[in-house]
Amino acid sequence: MSEQLTLYLNKVLLALVEANIPYKSYQVDLLNKPEWFTSKVNPAGKVPVVTYGGPSVEPDDPSPLSVKITESIVILEFLADLYPDSGLLPKDPVLRAKVRFFIDATSKHVKGKAQGFMRGSESYDNILKGYEFIQDLLEEGSDFAVGDHYTIADAYISMFLASLKIVIENDIGNFRVGMGYKLGEELKGPKFAKFMTYVQRVLDRPSFKQSYDEESTIAYFKTSYTERVQ
Repeated sequence: MSEQLTLYLNKVLLALVEANIPYKSYQVDLLNKPEWFTSKVNPAGKVPVVTYGGPSVEPDDPSPLSVKITESIVILEFLADLYPDSGLLPKDPVLRAKVRFFIDATSKHVKGKAQGFMRGSESYDNILKGYEFIQDLLEEGSDFAVGDHYTIADAYISMFLASLKIVIENDIGNFRVGMGYKLGEELKGPKFAKFMTYVQRVLDRPSFKQSYDEESTIAYFKTSYTERVQ
């Protein structure tokens, strides 16, 4: 398992499950990529990738007639456009803009900071500011990122929230010992009540539970973040 696979591919799986989209899947070992993957699917060698169109073939024998689509955000929007009745993207242009803004905010205020915190290169205060920024985007009385319907905004942030859960419950990361638990205690306080309610709702989603393997992710994190600071 790779961190890239865990954090990015699962976002796409969430959208596929949410919209009941039929698909074939193939997991690529990013440390030992097969030749056909880089020559026929994605020369950059990154996941996720979606192939669309062309004849029905096995995932490890992609057709040159199919379109290859890369980058998780691009794929999420593609799936939402392909299945407009799924609600993955609202039909109202204002709400669509809010979904895109939430994804952009997650990229800018959570993604890098959360990964940096786990690596030991991002400050405790900055990661809290990132979660506070996201909390301020959540509307009172709404269940999800934008309104009461699950969208690609929720799919996009979900894996970062899953990683957060692992950090605060297991204290895993190249930060000072105990800082993960400290972060958890602070997030459980009244200041972050709206954010944590949202986190729990997203992680309780049936599509998330179906597509996410927490045990394997914890095992991967334990082997990846071993430079603890006492």
